[in-house]
Amino acid sequence: MIGLLPSFGNFFFTIAAFVVVLSIIVAVHEYGHYIVGRWSGIHADVFSIGFGPVLVKRTDKRGTVWQVAAVPLGGYVKFAGDAGATSGKDAEGMSEMDAAQRRRTMHGAPLWARASTVAAGPFFNFIFAFFVFAALIMYEGVAIDEPVVGEITSLPAQPFELAAGDRILAIEGTETETLADFMRSADEMPAQAVLNYTVERDGQVIDVTGPHPQPPLAGNVAMKSAAREAQMRPGDVITAINDTDIATFAELRDMVAASGGAPLDLRVWRDGRDLELTMVPRSTDLPLAGGGFETRYLIGLTSGAVFEYGTRTPSLVEASGIAAAQIWRVIRTSLEGLYYMIVGQISTCNLSSPIGIAEASASMANDGLIEFVWFIAVLSVAIGLLNLFPIPPLDGGHLVFHAYEAVMRRPAGDKAMQILITIGLALVLTLFAFALFNDLTC
Repeated sequence: MIGLLPSFGNFFFTIAAFVVVLSIIVAVHEYGHYIVGRWSGIHADVFSIGFGPVLVKRTDKRGTVWQVAAVPLGGYVKFAGDAGATSGKDAEGMSEMDAAQRRRTMHGAPLWARASTVAAGPFFNFIFAFFVFAALIMYEGVAIDEPVVGEITSLPAQPFELAAGDRILAIEGTETETLADFMRSADEMPAQAVLNYTVERDGQVIDVTGPHPQPPLAGNVAMKSAAREAQMRPGDVITAINDTDIATFAELRDMVAASGGAPLDLRVWRDGRDLELTMVPRSTDLPLAGGGFETRYLIGLTSGAVFEYGTRTPSLVEASGIAAAQIWRVIRTSLEGLYYMIVGQISTCNLSSPIGIAEASASMANDGLIEFVWFIAVLSVAIGLLNLFPIPPLDGGHLVFHAYEAVMRRPAGDKAMQILITIGLALVLTLFAFALFNDLTC
């Protein structure tokens, strides 16, 4: 019985991380609907985080009930005139209202007010992510583009003569004027753990020994990967694969890619001691910088830095530009991934249900607060994008109805809207079931 406690602990940690992530994103999304609706003169009857039995609630001075419900798989704002959480029209209730009362309902407000209120949910998801990305970028800083050595990472071949504060001028005779030159030099260096450096130290140019620019050092450990399941950690160094010693990350990458998915026996150096781990590389669809995807066998590691890079605090304008680019990267990758899944060029296992999101939430929470908050922002963008899909009862479906009304000068019929919402809900539930099947079988 005692042996089961860690499993129960992991389970409850996963659930807690998932509830935190989803509650934050849902609260941001629904608050967008609520506040823009309020500004537009539309009254909110209920603001709910979660569905089902109400756990706690209170009514504010405007008459809106704020509540937390028992099933934390979403939320909703029920506006005046809505028949329920799906925003269907309460025709009977509205028939008893006068003109002023109807103006305060979602269905009796002007088109601009209704469309703005609907669009505000996804828009607030994007705005939230933008501010989170910008804040984290300013907090962590951006790398200075010169190869000045900070704290050196612990590696098996230490001690090196390279020291903090050295400015790297060349490695094995290859000049490194910028940090980008230093990173690119990794592909030109011999596959050795120790290399010859030329550095500037205290105003003098000297030759010293130092690590390979890209050793087989774990930087990040990907979610739902073979490395994470084997409990690898950032800072681990892989020193051998199938009894073959390696000295560079390129050797690791090539041997994993050539494995064809066969199990690999890895010797891992961690804090001065060797560990023996076995991993099975997984076929993974990777987004390319220029668009599209490629499929490779991976164990889920990215290369770590051999020393801390110098950083600077970016301006608000620069941080905003990087944050906007990150949002666009998430949107583009999500849309491309969906397209390539539909046409069969990448695996549908890339589609996750709340189970997969819960696992990812727990993994990122384990990695640290910064990584966890960054993940929340990424997921906020993804959920904002999903809600813009033109499928009722998603926000995008309602925006399609509003666009129809703008063009045709009359709203779609209530019966037609109910039929389309029912069909859309069936599609959403089918997609949910398919994603859940993926998480259980892939």
